[in-house]
Order: sequence, then C-alpha cells, then structure tokens
Amino acid sequence: MMILRAAQDRGRAHFGWLKSAHTFSFGEYYDPRFMGVSALRVINDDRVEPGAGFGTHGHSNMEIISFVLDGTIAHRDSMGNVAHLPAGEFQLMSAGRGVTHSEFNPSEHDGLHFLQIWIQPNEKNTEPGYQQKRFERTQAIQPVITPDGRDGTLKIRQDARLLHIRLHNEAAEQPLDEQRTYYVHCIRGPLSLSAGEQTLVLQDGDGVAIKDEAALRAVSSDEAEALLFDLP
Repeated sequence: MMILRAAQDRGRAHFGWLKSAHTFSFGEYYDPRFMGVSALRVINDDRVEPGAGFGTHGHSNMEIISFVLDGTIAHRDSMGNVAHLPAGEFQLMSAGRGVTHSEFNPSEHDGLHFLQIWIQPNEKNTEPGYQQKRFERTQAIQPVITPDGRDGTLKIRQDARLLHIRLHNEAAEQPLDEQRTYYVHCIRGPLSLSAGEQTLVLQDGDGVAIKDEAALRAVSSDEAEALLFDLP
C-alpha cells in the first residue's frame, strides 16, 4: 500500500526571510491527519533569504537531520561545533538531553534551500552529538544513516535508516520488510515508484508512505533524487 502526500497539499509558512513547506504538522500548521509516520515527525522544506536564518534556539530528545539542496548553512551549537554545511552533505545532530544551535544563510546574494528532518529517538536524555558527511554516489539507493553507523554511515539513535536515492536514467530495486514502515520524499522528479500492484509518479516535494510491501522499484528516464526512510 502506497499513500501519496502531494507537495501542493503540505502546510505553508511565510515569514519574509523564510518560506517553508511542512509535510507534517509543525508550528502554526496543524492537521491531525498528518502528525508524522512512525518515528518520523518532521520534514520541513525550507528556503532562507540571503543573510537570514534561525537564531540560537534549543532542542532536546530529537534526532535532527539537515540536507542542503542549494546554498550553505552556517551552523553553530552549544557543543562547540562551528561548521558550514554545503549542498550535498548530510548533518545529524542528536539533541539528547539538550542542545542549542543556530543556522544561518551566510551568503549575501544566494538563497538557501534545505530539508530539516526530525526523527524521535529510542533513547532519551543522552549526551548530545554532532555528525556531518558527504556521501559520494556508489549505488542508486545508498544508505547514509543507520542505527549502528555501519560502512561509514552516520549513526542515529533510533531503529531507522535513511537511504539516498539518486537515479540517472535507470531503475533500481530496494527490498522492504513488510513489518516495517517506509516513507519517500521526492527531492527532484519525475520519479516513478512501484510497490505491489501500485505505481505512482512523484514530482518535486511529493511524498509517499509505504506499508505491507516486500519491495520497492524506482525508475527515472532522466535524473531523479529522493530520500527513503526505513522506520520501525
């Protein structure tokens, strides 16, 4: 079973310096039908004006993933990390028992476009942590975040995996566990997904929840990119 979450149906926020699309309920956008999928709680598609950003604020007991699509994030946190996160790199901040951080667009001319993702941890009040890495493409569907950090992936405090789908005029298949839950967020389409007897074509910003399926087939006749969440 695949259930589409169309890009145009997402919640919206516009603060002048920030335009955001919310896949799930967040901030002033609330819809009891869309509170997250399994441990996946937030996918925010954020666009930040030059020289603007999120001032210092706090989080606790959340696994926070940032993935930049265009531009650069200037990051600073209470753990002492000062970093730039350019397009194509993944950042995973484990808030644990509490952390503060800021995120800014350091460019005076170029906009910043990034995804901010929150996954609820399976451990609470742990030591905060920070990880950041670029993953060169080695396969069409590639793990980038795992519970044990295997094969150089970032390590998350949850029984969850994040896989990066990058297709170049090709097809790829991913085995699924029918006892688990999956969610795909399309970054760049069109991307054709097939599971069981269903086929959906995703465009930029579309998402789809997947349950009770044994395999997923992804196809693109051009270039397509998406994130696949493997959830408990």
